[in-house]
Amino acid sequence: MDQAFLISTGAVALAEVGDKTQLLSLVLAARYRKPMPIILGVLAATLINHAGAGALGTWLGAILTPGIMRWALAASFVVMGLWILVPDKLDEDDTKTARSHFGVFGTTVLTFFLAEMGDKTQIATVALAARFHDFFGVVAGTTLGMMIANVPAILLGDRFAHKLPTRLVHGIAAVMFVVLGTLALLGIGTGT
Repeated sequence: MDQAFLISTGAVALAEVGDKTQLLSLVLAARYRKPMPIILGVLAATLINHAGAGALGTWLGAILTPGIMRWALAASFVVMGLWILVPDKLDEDDTKTARSHFGVFGTTVLTFFLAEMGDKTQIATVALAARFHDFFGVVAGTTLGMMIANVPAILLGDRFAHKLPTRLVHGIAAVMFVVLGTLALLGIGTGT
């Protein structure tokens, strides 16, 4: 299997645990109690959001010199690793929905897409696409990682979320991003 796909899947699945978009998935599941439209909405919003992030990362990877790219990737992965250790909180604005206008699916797409803007996993997608120069592998991997973290939260609700050792999962994700930053700095796996 492709390295970009596997690393992207694992990094985002771990980073998403306890993230505000996972908390939003729990809120949507509790509010609407219709898992399939919520799951499909999360999938659609993630594909749109991560496709844009992957395109930006691929473009940055193509225009930046290898030296600048190495330092930028190293810094972004280390910062991402540290950012993951900061617990997310779901803002009141993130949970406001317009169910009557868009239905469960449309509400999920809209709120999830907006909540994901500038989020850790979106920024991770940019950095991973820039590092691997593999738009499809990274977007497929980060989307699968989001679904791995969010589908169980949607299906099992609060019972599932409280049983995960969130600090441990975030610690593992943080170490993973710091290792990716170190590898990028050393030029390992980038062809530079």
